[in-house]
Order: sequence, then structure tokens, then C-alpha cells
Amino acid sequence: MGNNDYNKNNDETKTRLNKFISHNSRFSRREADELIKAGKVSIDGKVIGDLSTKVGYKTIVKVNGRTVKVDFKRASTVIVYNKLKGEIVSKKDPQGRRVIYDTISKKFSHFIPIGRLDYASEGLLLLTDDPKIATALMQSDLERVYKIKIEGEVTPAMINAMDNGITLDDATAGAWDNTKTINMEFAPFLGYQIQTSTPKYSKLKVAISEGKNRELRRFFAHFGGKVVDLKRVSFGGINLNNLPSGKTRYLESKEYENLRYFLKEQTKQNRKKQSNEDQFEDEY
Repeated sequence: MGNNDYNKNNDETKTRLNKFISHNSRFSRREADELIKAGKVSIDGKVIGDLSTKVGYKTIVKVNGRTVKVDFKRASTVIVYNKLKGEIVSKKDPQGRRVIYDTISKKFSHFIPIGRLDYASEGLLLLTDDPKIATALMQSDLERVYKIKIEGEVTPAMINAMDNGITLDDATAGAWDNTKTINMEFAPFLGYQIQTSTPKYSKLKVAISEGKNRELRRFFAHFGGKVVDLKRVSFGGINLNNLPSGKTRYLESKEYENLRYFLKEQTKQNRKKQSNEDQFEDEY
């Protein structure tokens, strides 16, 4: 069985091998990449060297001969963390910068961040001890709401792009210097509110359905509006509210109820999609 054969089995949610290892062990994602390249990771006794390999959470993965797996019997927990500026959403940082796990309680040290906020951003970050929930929410089109401050005023071109979406062949403005993502497609915003617009600075509240790499920073930078402040205040109807910076809270009962409904509906959609794909293969 080749490495890519692991990607063809669609009976369970898939995630990249390095992410699986990071989510379920003490290793960071970068360290997992190095372990894979060094031939120290195996699946079903076969060494895996392909960094693009995806696995399900029932797959038995071994690192240095020791099994890395998920305990599905435990109850799932989701927490809200009000991320501070100047923190990296990672277990470790090669540059020695502060990471979120330096701030949150040690009892959450095994929790998985659902998506990311970059070093200069702050606000709502969800974490969970259930990889299936993490994957489902990260891949969802649930509403993400942000408060942002940009240099300059809100232009008609920005408004048109927020209303109708835009595709950029060069979306490197606002990206990291070493980005490998050059072009990017931006879907129409779910909503936006221009709170202030002046030649010096403008403030907006925006809602989008994606979580691409530095998406909002790239979007506004393309129009000359450098983002100087970015704070996420909501994700999928889960709100930051008055949670102090650097603090965590558990989801409330209503939030858990909504999350369970979302996961149930997504499972139905995935099964329907798989059934349609199987039917297509049978016909052709």
C-alpha cells in the first residue's frame, strides 16, 4: 500500500499526518514534519515519508515505535480562550516567542486549537480535546466575526469586493514575507459594518465564512488598507462577550447544544455526499 492510499479511504474524517501527531502528542507540527522526514513515523508498520499523507482518527500511527492514538471514550470538551497579542498558536515556537500554552492552564495543554490567529491578532480562539470536533469546525463555513482597524479610509473598491468577492493573482500584500500562497480567492463577506472611516484610520466589524492564511490582512492590504488591529469576537455563534484577555471559559449548555446539532447535520451531509460519490463510481 502506497502512502497516498491512506488518503483514499473516506469512511472517517481525515487530517494531515503532522497535524494528527501534533494534536495527540507532545510534538509540535514542525517537529512532526522532521520526524516524518527522518523516517521515524509509521502507519500499520510501514514507514511514511510523505508529508501530505492524511489519516483518520482511528488510524494507528507510531512515532519512534510508540503508538499515537485518540481515546474516543472520553467526553469532548470545548473552551473559549481570549488570545493575547504577541502569542503564537502553537505548542512551541522555534524563535522562542510566547505561545498560547504559556498562558492557558496546564490542564488544557493537550487541547487542540481550532484554527489560528496570527502573532499580532487577538480575541476568540476555540480549543478542544476532540480532534473530530477540531477538524469539523476548522473545515466549516461557519461565520467568523472580527473587529478590525485599518490605515486610511474605507474605499468604494473595498466595499465592492466585500459585497461581491474578488480573486487576486497576487495576494502577497499583507502576507508573511516567506508565504507560498501567492494567489487567493476571497468570497463575498457575510456582512460588514463600517463604524468609522477617516483618512487616517477606519474601523470595521466584518463577518466571513472562511479562515484562510491572513485572509483579512491580505484583503485590505490589496487596497492599501494595512490592518493595524484585528480581534475575533465570534466563531459559529460562540461569542467572546466579556471574557478578559488571557482567560478561558467552558462553553455554555446552549453553545454545546448548538455544536452537537452542527456536528450531527454535518455527519448527515458527509454521508449523503459519500453515497452520491459511490453511486457516481458505480455508474461510470
